[in-house]
Amino acid sequence: MLTGKYAIAAIGVMLFLLIYAALHIGISVLLERLLRRKRLSGRTSRSSRSERRSRFAAFNRLYAHIADLLAAVGWNVAPGSFAVLSLFLGLMGCFGGIALFASGKSVMMLAAIAGGLPYVVLRFRLVSLQMATRLEFLPAVELFYQCYLITGSRHIRVALQKTVEERRLPAEVQAVFAQLYRHLAVSENHEDSIRRFAMAFGHEWADYFGSILKIALAEGHNVALNLKALIDDMRKAQLANQQERHRLLEIRLANFTPMLFLALFVGINFRMNPEASYQAYMQDPTGRGMLLNAMALIFGSLLMGLYLSRRKM
Repeated sequence: MLTGKYAIAAIGVMLFLLIYAALHIGISVLLERLLRRKRLSGRTSRSSRSERRSRFAAFNRLYAHIADLLAAVGWNVAPGSFAVLSLFLGLMGCFGGIALFASGKSVMMLAAIAGGLPYVVLRFRLVSLQMATRLEFLPAVELFYQCYLITGSRHIRVALQKTVEERRLPAEVQAVFAQLYRHLAVSENHEDSIRRFAMAFGHEWADYFGSILKIALAEGHNVALNLKALIDDMRKAQLANQQERHRLLEIRLANFTPMLFLALFVGINFRMNPEASYQAYMQDPTGRGMLLNAMALIFGSLLMGLYLSRRKM
């Protein structure tokens, strides 16, 4: 166990970080609301926007990254609330480490695992969405291309509306296209909406399709030939996409294998000798440290799996 002096110091440091982060997030959310009000009233200027971005550049990048991930997976959660949840779990991990372990390294390790858990869950939800929609993107673009030709090859928003109203897409793809249509209908800044749309699919074809939409929305050009060329290229690469999907499934199975083996190993020990297993894993500091190290390795394997999934996308 940590001594009283070190425990109080660790708690004080974590409380200070939590209060500082909460104030930082609160200020950013307040500025974001003020910016939205100015935008709605027509008083927003590029100079004030650039000044705000430069003042909170580092934090705004993280805030925008979390906002993009939440919007891509369709979670109706504010980035500030997500950050507060992560900080709260990190603080609870710190308190748990102080109560269970005898070293500052173990405390910080458990706090990092608990604090990073929401982001890992969010990332895995995005990877699951990307895998579910990967093979359905080509039929969705083909349906959009047909709707685009029917509407006269001029109105992107009308073509998106018709694509959504057809309801011929799978549920996950339908939700992503419906979200894009809603955002383009109510927001003038279409770049954020298209970027989050491409992130929901997570491959280069979605980026190309987003670039075509940007050109059509910004300049009003006829992009029927671009869509046709994109569809032809995607048909040629369809077999490779199926092979990549199998590789992603292998990566996901490999990520969860250490967790299953740990649960199986500990479960067998508790089944055969509950009292000795409780003494070894719960009451002995060495046993608790071994479980914490195993959790850290599993957490690291999940992060490595996320990184490999992004490379494969």
